[in-house]
Amino acid sequence: MRKDNPLLDTPQIDDDCFHATDVERLADPIRTTTPPKFLILYGSLRERSYSRLMSEEAGRILRRFGAETRSFNPSGLPLPDAAGADHPKVAELRELVTWCDGMVWVSPERHGAMSSVMKAQIDWIPLSLGGVRPTQGKTLAVMQVCGGSQSFNTVNQLRILGRWMRLLTIPNQSSVPKAFREFDESGRMTPSPFYDRVVDVMEELVRFTWLTREIRDHLVDRYSERKESAAELSKRVNLKQSI
Repeated sequence: MRKDNPLLDTPQIDDDCFHATDVERLADPIRTTTPPKFLILYGSLRERSYSRLMSEEAGRILRRFGAETRSFNPSGLPLPDAAGADHPKVAELRELVTWCDGMVWVSPERHGAMSSVMKAQIDWIPLSLGGVRPTQGKTLAVMQVCGGSQSFNTVNQLRILGRWMRLLTIPNQSSVPKAFREFDESGRMTPSPFYDRVVDVMEELVRFTWLTREIRDHLVDRYSERKESAAELSKRVNLKQSI
């Protein structure tokens, strides 16, 4: 059929590794009722860190939506490659990444980019951990705080990193300008359209997580990786036969 129809002729494709889309699996997964779990990362060590305060507001909102949350305190985390993976803070971060169903990244913008504290945390998250990709297929929401006028440099960079980590980064995001004006003396974010936007982002994150959590392995199941795995299996089998 494919040879008869040039529009369907794809001799480059390995038919054994090419899978048609399983619509039923996508549309009607077996869902669990376990609350979604979110890891929250923030990007500043200041005593009055607006990224931390904003991350705390995000956590409160997520818990109102019925989710479970944990925050990672980056204080004491070594620079990437300055210590081993057995460092207590590195081990703590990686355990939390494995634990969660999704993440929230909140960074201040410094010199037009995310903070070094934020980048260091992300750089310590491995693409593979014990043969498992700890971030692949999990959801991600990105937000930033600005000391001056509103900017989107940091959330754009965080999106690039999220894509590289194979996270499902949700469409919505939040950027809060002049963050020092948006929090009261007790560190709570005051009512405003910026606060409402944070609620929007967390609401969307929870929905996307419920929607994709049970099928995330299927969503990121790739033809090229199936093909590579099949080739590796064949190589191992042939090697054993030749011994």
